[in-house]
Amino acid sequence: MTKPLGLVFYERLMPGSQLANRLQDLGYRVSTVTDLGALNGAVEKEMPMVIVMDLTSERGDVNAVIRDLRGAEKTQHIPIVAFASKANKKAMDDAVNAGAKLVAVDEAVLTQLPQLLEQALEVE
Repeated sequence: MTKPLGLVFYERLMPGSQLANRLQDLGYRVSTVTDLGALNGAVEKEMPMVIVMDLTSERGDVNAVIRDLRGAEKTQHIPIVAFASKANKKAMDDAVNAGAKLVAVDEAVLTQLPQLLEQALEVE
């Protein structure tokens, strides 16, 4: 059986690389993207089961990308788990409005990743 694919977007090495490792430990194949401009193309090409996105970016608006993914017929079904530091509450609120299925703080996304993935992958 093929392992499910999780795509992780991050610019900050920590917690991004830790999340990629954690996903692998949970039995996922992992693809990482560190260039926000390449994210939509990577998602359309690889069609992951879940996307985990760091809301902190120096290169653009992550929430605009979430809106684009939600608006595209080909990618609208892929659940997005977004995360940010506690200090970035506005970005987390905006991520929910943009269409992220779940939003968590950095510390929680690492420690509660299995539960977050289970919730994100629930069929409604």
